[in-house]
Amino acid sequence: MTADPTTGISSFDPQRALALAADTFQNEAEALLAIRAGLDASFADVVRLMLSCRGRVVVMGMGKSGHVGRKIAATLASTGTPAMFVHPGEASHGDLGMVTLQDVVMAISNSGESDELNVIVPVLKRLNVPLVAMTGRAGSTLARHADHVLLCAVEREACPLNLAPTTSTTAQMAMGDALAVALLDARGFHEQDFARSHPGGALGRKLLMHVRDLMRSGDDLPRVAPDARFLQMLHEMSAKGLGFTAVVDAEDRVQGIFTDGDLRRLIERGTDLRAFHAGDVMHRQPRCVRDDVLAVEAAAVMEQHRVTSVLVVDAQGRLVGAINSNDLMRAKVI
Repeated sequence: MTADPTTGISSFDPQRALALAADTFQNEAEALLAIRAGLDASFADVVRLMLSCRGRVVVMGMGKSGHVGRKIAATLASTGTPAMFVHPGEASHGDLGMVTLQDVVMAISNSGESDELNVIVPVLKRLNVPLVAMTGRAGSTLARHADHVLLCAVEREACPLNLAPTTSTTAQMAMGDALAVALLDARGFHEQDFARSHPGGALGRKLLMHVRDLMRSGDDLPRVAPDARFLQMLHEMSAKGLGFTAVVDAEDRVQGIFTDGDLRRLIERGTDLRAFHAGDVMHRQPRCVRDDVLAVEAAAVMEQHRVTSVLVVDAQGRLVGAINSNDLMRAKVI
């Protein structure tokens, strides 16, 4: 780049930017493959240690390693391994009290010479708290005092000046992800477990939300008896605003359904509707789902049969509710 003499700001070279981006990806990809090739039994030892931990995995790191540490702690916690981040600078001023004898500490430092981390290592040793070092230097102070070492050494940073933590932090992040994946697999962690940790996310809604949580019920549910007059049935449909009414017997068992679509088809045929009862015009064997199934299953039934509403029944087949596509969309199930 050359500096603009009027502004003192370097002029932008798009081709150089693209070349640097490509070099960055290449540098970081090669570094990760090198670390992968160097994986050994020490990684499995750390996984075993964290699996047996009765407390939390306490992650620590300064600067960019601290930012990576926060992410690693969050990933571990959301995939079944209790974890938290403790800032090393605050740890030496009281926050070390958060660490218990049941915990495992994982300290992250590329150089392994972070003063804030190394000053608390003796305290951890006196407490007999297991210490895992994630570092780029096997002979560093942190590595020498750790019980286990996860080596994340990189030849050089992607930064053209070889100064800004780039490749080294990518290596730390990948090692943290590898730990999380190995741990969740060893714990038998499944989609349902992930959903319980993410109830507000899309997967959480799909795996935790049941039909009974969303269905219309009680006075909001349109229903008539088979002998209800046609005008009575229309009034029930209009009052409840769902575009249909269920037809049930005296024990609330579903006999059929009558929808706006059924009404349009009768009108198109020129049928005199005043003499009909609900049982005469209802659609028998309507689509129903149980109230204890997942809401996403109700969505699948609607999609499969190209309907926008389904009736909801209990284990005895009695009508307990109704749910339509609008209910599912509001809950962000679909």
